[in-house]
Amino acid sequence: MTTPLAAKGYYARVKGMRILLDQFLLQTECSCQIINLGAGFDTLFWLLKEEGLTPKLFVEVDFGVVTSRKSYSIRSRRKLQEAFSQDDGLKIEGNEAHSKHYHLLAADLRDVSELESKLNKVGVDKSLPTVFITECVLVYLEPEQSGAIINWAGTNFKTALFTNYEQVNLQDRFGQVMIHNLRGRNCELLGALACPDVESHKQRFLSNNWEKADALDMMNVYNGLPFEDRTRIERLEFLDEVDLLHQLLSHYCITWAVNDAMHLGLSSISF
Repeated sequence: MTTPLAAKGYYARVKGMRILLDQFLLQTECSCQIINLGAGFDTLFWLLKEEGLTPKLFVEVDFGVVTSRKSYSIRSRRKLQEAFSQDDGLKIEGNEAHSKHYHLLAADLRDVSELESKLNKVGVDKSLPTVFITECVLVYLEPEQSGAIINWAGTNFKTALFTNYEQVNLQDRFGQVMIHNLRGRNCELLGALACPDVESHKQRFLSNNWEKADALDMMNVYNGLPFEDRTRIERLEFLDEVDLLHQLLSHYCITWAVNDAMHLGLSSISF
């Protein structure tokens, strides 16, 4: 069951990540690619389709066991299939799904060469403006592995935005309890110590071939949301432990980095 605290944290995250993505889509006029790494069961593609904000190419990547279940969901749910016209040519084969503008790929993010090979096969264009999305993904990788992904993306995509959401500031009691609880569910935060604070999240991108990077903990992101969004989030479910919400938000952050070889003004993307 979703708790009021978790619900508010989730919607703050979704809103924060969309603020960055929407600025990119506006500046590129949707003439771009979106690559969601470790996408899980995210439904962003279908949401953008409904909003008329479909990019030229949308690619989702995750482990085969995840993409297999997602492929089954697409095959068995008419609502998900309705997003694809006959011209899109949707094909679901095994643990992957492919169409003209959407691809669901099975790949291990720890192997960057495999990832690159899969992306090349579905026509990812490194010269096209590209958004990379990672949400609670990099922190589960060894620092060398997450660094390799960031460096590969920064090296090969010179007009791009990379948005990353994950845990931060885990040295205190609240953070240690979070680590312990996740470890009890066999979810080890292998990269937590490599980026202990917000500044280190920013520097991770600057040291891996990204021109500009910034980061904010979710408390700052939340406080910067439009008043109407904060009001809507706070009305989702009742929560009288405001301090607990603040604690949770201060232990997550959003980092965004840009390369802007086309001089589209991507450096202006911010909260």
